[in-house]
Amino acid sequence: MGTITLEQSRANVNLSSRTTFWKSLKYQLKEAFFPDDPFRQMSDHPPTPLRRTWSFLSYFFPVLEWAPKYKLTLFASDLLAGITIASLAIPQGISYAKLANVPPIIGLYSSFVPPLVYAVFGSSNNLAVGPVAAASLLLASSIRGKVSPEEQPELYLHTVFTAAFFTGLLQLIFGIFRLGILVDFLSRSTITGFMGGTATIIILQQFKGLLGLQHFTNKTDIVTVLHAVLANRREWKWQSAVLSLGFLVILLLARRLKEKVPRLFWVNAISPLLVVVMGGIIAFAVDGKDHGIPIVGDLKKGLNPISISQLQLKSPYISVAMKAGLISGFIALAEGIAVGRSLALLKNEQTDGNKEMIAFGIMNIAGSFTSCYLTTGPFSKSAVNYHAGCKTPMSNVVMAVCIMLVLLWLTPLFKYTPLVALAAIIVVAMLGLIELHEMKHLFKVDKFDFCVCMAAFFGVVFVNMEAGLLLSVGLSIIRALLHVARPTTCKLGKVTGTELYRDLEHYPDSTTIPGVLILQLGSPIYFANANYLRERITRWVEAEGNICKEKGQDLQYIVFDMGGVAAIDNTGIGMLLEVHRMLGKKEIQVALTNPRLRVVEKLVAANFIDVLGKEWVFLSISDAVSGCRFALRQADNQDELQV
Repeated sequence: MGTITLEQSRANVNLSSRTTFWKSLKYQLKEAFFPDDPFRQMSDHPPTPLRRTWSFLSYFFPVLEWAPKYKLTLFASDLLAGITIASLAIPQGISYAKLANVPPIIGLYSSFVPPLVYAVFGSSNNLAVGPVAAASLLLASSIRGKVSPEEQPELYLHTVFTAAFFTGLLQLIFGIFRLGILVDFLSRSTITGFMGGTATIIILQQFKGLLGLQHFTNKTDIVTVLHAVLANRREWKWQSAVLSLGFLVILLLARRLKEKVPRLFWVNAISPLLVVVMGGIIAFAVDGKDHGIPIVGDLKKGLNPISISQLQLKSPYISVAMKAGLISGFIALAEGIAVGRSLALLKNEQTDGNKEMIAFGIMNIAGSFTSCYLTTGPFSKSAVNYHAGCKTPMSNVVMAVCIMLVLLWLTPLFKYTPLVALAAIIVVAMLGLIELHEMKHLFKVDKFDFCVCMAAFFGVVFVNMEAGLLLSVGLSIIRALLHVARPTTCKLGKVTGTELYRDLEHYPDSTTIPGVLILQLGSPIYFANANYLRERITRWVEAEGNICKEKGQDLQYIVFDMGGVAAIDNTGIGMLLEVHRMLGKKEIQVALTNPRLRVVEKLVAANFIDVLGKEWVFLSISDAVSGCRFALRQADNQDELQV
């Protein structure tokens, strides 16, 4: 076998560049925790202490970015959006509070303080914050196993406040320490399945309100819920059923109108409040409480009372609150960030996920001190905020002011709100969370993603919310590990008429080079996949050797395309050395193409380049193939001279 001499003119791979350990560590930490380079604005400004301080404060207090530039024209848009989402926040707040088994007034409290806090710390111009259905139900199912809301209502409520505190603490820590990467483990397919399953069981649980039932199950799985509905059929009240049917028709028609005529979105936005008002008038007129139409009852007038002294920070309730807060907070965080980002893309804006975590964290901690339970950015309310033309977080301030006015003077008017109206509002809101079109899309595009989605959906529906979430996340992690442990390698061929080398399976008309096997290694080479890669390379070599023998040729060269290998560890280098020795015994020469800086540094430090030979490291596959051909010609010339 020939060797490459200086007669062959080609560009050489830079094998002398070095990066210090501290520089490399700094780079890796920066990419892991600060991929968005949050303080880059400081370098854009003149290095004056005042400007740098202002930029630093603006990062943690986004209100300092938009408030100085705020104009009256912007306020006109935010005022309309704020009033619109307030009309939605009132019925939703009362409804979702019932889901969480807390007094309805808590839902209104949770739509007052948190939006004010978010307006200061939040970075999204489109998000409208408040309680959400999934987190409300998850809180209830997590806490009521230890504390009964019927037998110990006050203790239960205080535990809910404590759970909100731990939710805020978790979210704040995630934001400060830049741990948004953990939220990324909740894939789009996981969230779709989890939300769809949660919406399904929430809809089923609303049969209690829709049919006016007095007794119902505390469990959330579909079998138990349906059994409870049928077992208590003697309690079904036709008055509630008729009223619920009418309310559902009104809400569904309003929703359909929004889809057909988008500019009339406001009709759909105010329809829940309209249903509450209509239901209240009907219940008051017919004395609904005594005629099969249960009502909300008295709502306390006044602003949020301070609840910091009511937090349950002692055993055994602290562990219950911590578990409930962490699980529901994680879900609420993922939902809020996903909603904020999706709406920001529609306006070509940027939303900082870590800023949002800090904002959610402070918002929930402040809420737990002021009689609020867990809040985030619900999709339904945020979508209404977006379509209403919001420009800045000021729309949340407007909503909070509207809720404040309701708390101060109008809460007694909601006393006669029928529970059937709240149930109808929840049912229609949950229908929007069952994304059948997205599930169909997942099935069409990626069957494994579809399985992850279905695992979350059926886990929630047939077991419980925690089981569905854990099962789905577990499958997602297994898939990620499989991608690492079983990376894709492929054989490359030359695309006819070009100098490009591509996957032969993708481009079957590509041509192979006689005596040369070109393999693309498309992932980092770590301890987890080193053995697999060695075995896969061995199989490729055996298969290619058999093909060459059929053509009366010998396999003499193997070229590894290293462009996709972003990193390599000591086990990976050891694997390459073993492969080199194994192929050397078969008189097959190894060549590398386009290794990256971090990889080259380690290969040089491990003396692998010295063992391989610097002349066998190339910038491109074309250079490597030319080098192999040149070496073949040299070998042939030497054989002729010897003869």
